[in-house]
Amino acid sequence: MTAVHQARRVASRRGYASVLRRRLPLETRWSIGLVALGVLATVLVAVYPENMPLTAQMVPLLLGSLVLGPRTLPWFVIVLMLLLTVSLAVQDSFSARTVGAVSIQFVMGFIVLLTSFRRSRLGVANVLGESMLVDLRDRILNQGGVPALPEGWQVQTSLRSAGGTPFAGDFVVAVRPHGTDRLEVVVVDVSGKGEQAGTRALLLSGALGGLLGALSPEQFLPAANAYLLQQEWEEGFATAVHLSLDLVTGAYAVRSAGHPPAVVRAAGSGRWSVLDSSGPVLGLIDEAVFTAATGHLQAGDALLLYTDGMVEEPQRDIDLGIDRMLGEAEGLLRGDFRGAADKLVAALGSRDDDRAVVVVNRR
Repeated sequence: MTAVHQARRVASRRGYASVLRRRLPLETRWSIGLVALGVLATVLVAVYPENMPLTAQMVPLLLGSLVLGPRTLPWFVIVLMLLLTVSLAVQDSFSARTVGAVSIQFVMGFIVLLTSFRRSRLGVANVLGESMLVDLRDRILNQGGVPALPEGWQVQTSLRSAGGTPFAGDFVVAVRPHGTDRLEVVVVDVSGKGEQAGTRALLLSGALGGLLGALSPEQFLPAANAYLLQQEWEEGFATAVHLSLDLVTGAYAVRSAGHPPAVVRAAGSGRWSVLDSSGPVLGLIDEAVFTAATGHLQAGDALLLYTDGMVEEPQRDIDLGIDRMLGEAEGLLRGDFRGAADKLVAALGSRDDDRAVVVVNRR
C-alpha cells in the first residue's frame, strides 16, 4: 500500500504541475522564476557578503531582458532594483567599489527599460519575438530563389548589402507563372541603402512577387509603377529591370525602369553587348511607358541583370563601369558559368552600395 500511495502522490504532483503549465502563460512562469532567482541572489549577498558580489543581480536582469515582454519587463526591473537596494542595506560598510557596482546595475536597468520601450514601439515582444523580423528577412531572400527550370537552363543570383547584413535595398524576385513555360525575373533597387531601405524592400518584394506571377509581361512594370505612386513615400522611387523568358523557344523581352541596361552574351562571338531598353523610374510618373528589348537566347548564350551598385563608383561615369563589368565578365565567365553571379559580385561594384546580380545561361 505504501508504494501505491507514493505513486499516487507522484502522479498528483505531476498533474498539479501540468495544470500550472496550462493555466500560467509562459511569460508569467518566466517572471516567477526570474524573481525567485533575484531573491536567491539577494539572500546570498546578505548571508555571504564577502563571497557573493552585488553584481549577482545582473544575471536575472540580463535573462529578463531576453525573455520578458514590454509589459512585464518594467515591473521586473523595478523589483530587481528594490532587491538590489535591500542587498545594499545589509552591507556593513560602503566603499567606492560598492557604490560603483550598484550604480552600474542601476544604469543597466535603465538601459533595459529603454530597450523594452523601443521593442514595444516596434511591436516585438522580446528577443525571441525578433525571430519575426528574421522570418520577414528570409522571405525577401526566398523570393529571389529560382524555381525549378527545364533541362538546359541555369539561373544564378547573388545579393550583397552595403552593411554586410541580409537586409538590403536591392532584391530579386523570380517566378514561373502557373500553367506557362515562362520565367519572370525582376531585379529591383529601392531608394536608400542597407537596413534603411530594408523595410521598403520587404513591402515591395511581396507586392511585386504577386504582380509578377499574376500579370502579363507588358503589364507588370506599369502596375508596379502605379503601386509605388499609391504609397506616397517620401523616398518612394525604385528602379527595376524585368526579364520575361520563354523556356521553350528562348525568346526573351527585357524592360527597364530607370535601371542600368541588361547585357547579353552571344556564344558565337563570346562578346557581351548592351540591350537597349528604357523607361522612367518607378514611382515618379503616372502612366509611364516601358519599351522592351527582345531577342532569343541560343545554346551557350547568357543574359546578365544587375543593379547600379555593380557599375557605379564615385567620380566615375556609369558607362565606364558597364565597360569594366563586361570586361570582367569576359575574363571570369569564359566558357564556364558555375558560380557566375557570386564571382561577379565579389570582383566588381562599390562596397558602399547594395549589389545584386542575376545570370541566365542557356547551356
